Amino acid sequence: MSLQMNSRARVLWLACAVASVAAAPAAAQGLRPTPGLGGLPLARPAPGAALPAPRPADNTPRPADYIVAVVNSEPITNNEVRLRLQRIEQQLAQQGAPVPPRAQLERQVLERLISEKAQLQLARETGIKVDEAMVDQAELTIARQNQLDVPELRRQLKADGLSLPAFREDLRNQLLLTRLRERELDARVKLTELDVDQFLREQQANPELSATELNLAHILVAVPENASETQVDALRARAQRLQDRARAGDDFGRLARETSDAPGAAETGGLVGLRTADRYPPLFVQATQGLAEGGVSPVVRSGAGFHVIKVVQSRQGGLPGMNVTQSRARHILLRPGPQLNESAARARLADFKRRIEAGQADFATLARENSQDASAKEGGDLGWTSPGMFVPEFEETLSSLAPGQIAEPIVSRFGVHLVQLLERRQTTLTEREQRAVARNLAREKKLDEAYARWAEDVRGRAYVELREPPQ
Repeated sequence: MSLQMNSRARVLWLACAVASVAAAPAAAQGLRPTPGLGGLPLARPAPGAALPAPRPADNTPRPADYIVAVVNSEPITNNEVRLRLQRIEQQLAQQGAPVPPRAQLERQVLERLISEKAQLQLARETGIKVDEAMVDQAELTIARQNQLDVPELRRQLKADGLSLPAFREDLRNQLLLTRLRERELDARVKLTELDVDQFLREQQANPELSATELNLAHILVAVPENASETQVDALRARAQRLQDRARAGDDFGRLARETSDAPGAAETGGLVGLRTADRYPPLFVQATQGLAEGGVSPVVRSGAGFHVIKVVQSRQGGLPGMNVTQSRARHILLRPGPQLNESAARARLADFKRRIEAGQADFATLARENSQDASAKEGGDLGWTSPGMFVPEFEETLSSLAPGQIAEPIVSRFGVHLVQLLERRQTTLTEREQRAVARNLAREKKLDEAYARWAEDVRGRAYVELREPPQ
């Protein structure tokens, strides 16, 4: 996830972002994808799509749940819309981003669910399947992102009122959608050197956002939706007092933990996390423009309330990720097939791990003899790689290892891997390496554009019957 969230906020938000646990398109070696495709929006409203009109106010009793739309033969219920709406509002509140009017957001959420439903039907019709091992791996990835183990994640889900079967079904659906998008779009998107040049020109035309990395912290003084003018004035004064204390030298993290209304502030101290400026809410970027590290913004207002924002870190680079932590790793890849199913592949790699750690076998030798990708001849050595070069489940596992450590076997779209981290280093990317980063980002952009067109087409071909609006 792009923003650092506390565990509860992440769990509530994950159904909207869980596609990031699935693999993105990869290069010929089978491991290096275009980073970030998993983070594409799951659906985009089709221009001119029919949406239900606002519901007139009345006092007619309603059942606890009802059908708001039918996509081909499958219903979408009011409860589905409400649950997705809550998750999106949680995400927006965490970011301190403005929340659209409720009626507008409801319509957008319903249209997203319609588009997802149409895509899921297409995935099933074309025989795409996700087995239990892939769902298990996705669940493990979500747990790691929340700095939890799987049993702790499940307890957190229960505490948040989310059932485990529904959670796992969400994971399965998002993995289905990602596999469908990969199959439909990967072969269509071709990238030329002219595309890379154009991308670099666009980056250079907007250097303030594309080349600036920020780590911000904020305090939110929430304003209720129907607050009176007197209440708003009192809350603005409270935010001003907090800003005065922060500028006077009070510890910002402690102030956020004790006073901020933002979800997760008690655990994070208001810290949002390091990311490029164009991935922050514009309000935050504008409020901190011109501030040095340690600077505190004036009080600014969003749809959520009043914010006081501190610049924790600010740095420039030619491209996002110019200064990076690189990893050198090696792996053994087994591709399940008729002679070796996924469970057997996992068991074989688990045995390799046991033998290596017991000193009975050598990793490089086993890789040369067994690994089924181009790195086998190098003993599985993948060389030095930058963040975003591997599929998410592989990279998430790699980031959790200490040098020399071997992970338990993991499953990706390419097969089953045994991964060992060899070493890490801080480095500045060369011009050639930056161009390679730009190539990946340019391809990601083209995939995003292709996905938008494709999703619109799938939505347009579905029969959609809109019934009662969500409420």
